[in-house]
Amino acid sequence: MWGDEPRVTGMFSRFDYTDAALTTGERFLKLVEGVDEPETRLPDMPGWTLVDCLGHVALAPARFLALARGEGEWCRQAIDVPDFNAKQIANLPTRDVSVLARQLREGLDILVDTVSHFNAQVPKMRFDGDRLIRADAALGILIGEFVVHGHDIARAVGARWWVEPDVVLMIIRGRQQVLPSWVDPTAAAGHDGTYDIRLRGCSERYLYEFTDGELTINPDDPRRAEVHVSVDPAAALLIGYGRLSPTWAALTGRAFAWGSKPWLAPRLAQKFLPA
Repeated sequence: MWGDEPRVTGMFSRFDYTDAALTTGERFLKLVEGVDEPETRLPDMPGWTLVDCLGHVALAPARFLALARGEGEWCRQAIDVPDFNAKQIANLPTRDVSVLARQLREGLDILVDTVSHFNAQVPKMRFDGDRLIRADAALGILIGEFVVHGHDIARAVGARWWVEPDVVLMIIRGRQQVLPSWVDPTAAAGHDGTYDIRLRGCSERYLYEFTDGELTINPDDPRRAEVHVSVDPAAALLIGYGRLSPTWAALTGRAFAWGSKPWLAPRLAQKFLPA
């Protein structure tokens, strides 16, 4: 369902991101357009129907374009994102699948063309959680919208869903840019811990260092890791988006933890706000 494990990890160019955005965006649309009942409920998104999900995703390219231009809206705190999304869905201009699909295709084409023509100095943009991120690598977050919500819909209707390994890595890299702002201040309050996270089948590796509940990714002067985690990239993505239980991933061999405090691993996902 999620492709084979990645074998080679390199740098991704803006054109890798734009190609992946177009491919995954079209795949998402074909999945949606193949469902007969647009008001199908999504178990992984309580309260959302397929058309709610499509409407949310259809507005994303135009929002990303506005943010890349220094305009648009973003949530200063990640905890406000669910309310932002709920208002967005409540105010959809239409619930017609064909109209929303056309809006997504047109918006994505404009966004991709804009990113493709960035000059050597890529602009940075504000994003939810008040993060300042590269506007080309931000496409990794948009691709995550297509892939994860495609997963939600495919599960709801029993459809096949396919994602290439390199695309999974692009999403994870994009998400790393904003992840420190998604720490749950209550769940992570006072937490100190250093996690060495290794994605299987490739050279991708991250160090998450919590200090009194604040997260730094790949710090310049890191502490010694207390827990090491080897995890399948697709499993890491789904765990990060709250679609897969860390315990289930461990029991099925998709994740394994060791070190002086291995019990920290299954609790890591609980330190973040829902995505």
